[in-house]
This record gives sequence, structure tokens and C-alpha cells, in this order.
Amino acid sequence: MQNKHTTIHSLSAVALAWSVMGLSACAGMTQQEKSTAIGAGVGAIGGSILTGGSAVGTVGGAAVGGVIGHEVNK
Repeated sequence: MQNKHTTIHSLSAVALAWSVMGLSACAGMTQQEKSTAIGAGVGAIGGSILTGGSAVGTVGGAAVGGVIGHEVNK
């Protein structure tokens, strides 16, 4: 059985890998759209880590990160 930290690290690694693969599809996006996507990805990882892998924390982090990423590039 995995301990809590191993599970969090595994989930974080998977989320990071998905983010990197997803960003390769950003060729046709504007800079603001890219910033929004990057913010959402980073926020999802951060939310997941801070809440111990909670789905609500991951989704909340993605939402907050997306808004921040969108606003930073204005």
C-alpha cells in the first residue's frame, strides 16, 4: 500500500506529464490562451498537492490558476 506522499507525488507527475503533452497542441493559440492553459495546469497541480489529491482541490486550483494566467497576460 502506498503512503500519502507517494500517492501525491505520483498524481503530480501524471498531471505534469499531461500538461506538457497538452501544451504541444497549443500551436494555434494566442499568447493569452496559452497563459490561461498554463495557469490552469499549474493551478491543478498546486491544488492537488495542497489538498492531498482531492478532486475538489485540483479543480479549484485549475480554475484559480486559469483566471490568474488569463489576467497576467492582459
